[in-house]
Amino acid sequence: MNKTYKIEVDCANCAAKMEEAAKNTEGVANATVSFMTQKMKVEFAEGADEKAVMKSVLKACKKVEPDCEIEF
Repeated sequence: MNKTYKIEVDCANCAAKMEEAAKNTEGVANATVSFMTQKMKVEFAEGADEKAVMKSVLKACKKVEPDCEIEF
């Protein structure tokens, strides 16, 4: 399953770090973060709980960018 989320990220470098953090989160098969569009596309692993995974993604991204927000 693929979903797109609106995010707040301050710079392209931070977006790249957030993308890497999201990709390394359990339950995420793939992720892309676009600084220009302020969107995150997430491909969930088979059988993953979307809400639980996104909470983990947000937690991982906040380690990179403490003031980031993901609307889910």
